[in-house]
Amino acid sequence: MGNSARNQADLAKSTYPSSQGNGTVIAAHPVTLRWTTADIAVGAALGVACGLVFWGFNFAYQAISPVLGALLPGIASVLHAFWYFSGPLALLIIRKPGAAVYVNLVGAVAEMVFGNSFAFSFVFISAALQGVFAEIPFALARYRKYNLPLSIASGLCVALEYGFYLLFFRYQGVALLSPRGIVHLISEVVGGVVFAGVMSWFLYLAIARTGALDRFASGRAIRGLAD
Repeated sequence: MGNSARNQADLAKSTYPSSQGNGTVIAAHPVTLRWTTADIAVGAALGVACGLVFWGFNFAYQAISPVLGALLPGIASVLHAFWYFSGPLALLIIRKPGAAVYVNLVGAVAEMVFGNSFAFSFVFISAALQGVFAEIPFALARYRKYNLPLSIASGLCVALEYGFYLLFFRYQGVALLSPRGIVHLISEVVGGVVFAGVMSWFLYLAIARTGALDRFASGRAIRGLAD
């Protein structure tokens, strides 16, 4: 009887994430990386919510970017991260391979349904690429570690991808080492780190502490730290 109880306790410990005092959350084996119905549903809901944010931000960006561009050409790129913060946030919440790609694509479709002046192919390809690059730091950590540095690294990866993508395929006539090109890339990186990295981490913490994620490892880990 005693051995059975100990085995059950060991199994419970191995099924849930463990946490460190600095806020780092490390998943303990054998946490499955297989998607569940709940993961798919939450990812879809998160994607639609982010798509609504993207849609609303389109109007804000159209109003703000000309003002910033007049002050310093290229600096408006600091705001682009509001179009790709969803990738790091999705990984922090769902914690499954492909979460960023899935949520980004759902968000892109939702944004187009709400109404968008951008071409669907541009939005869809951008969403897919941003999702792939957001996954890189978490994939290197084997989807077992979730913390602020990894969230920042995820935002940075997307910023670099999107920054160069815009330079090579969208900003015709803007050279990489031109003043505008340099300001654009620096602004993109700053926005990726601050908004897609740091903001996504604290947004995840705020959501988790409401209890909305208690069914997920991401929610239980943070609620355990808070308690």
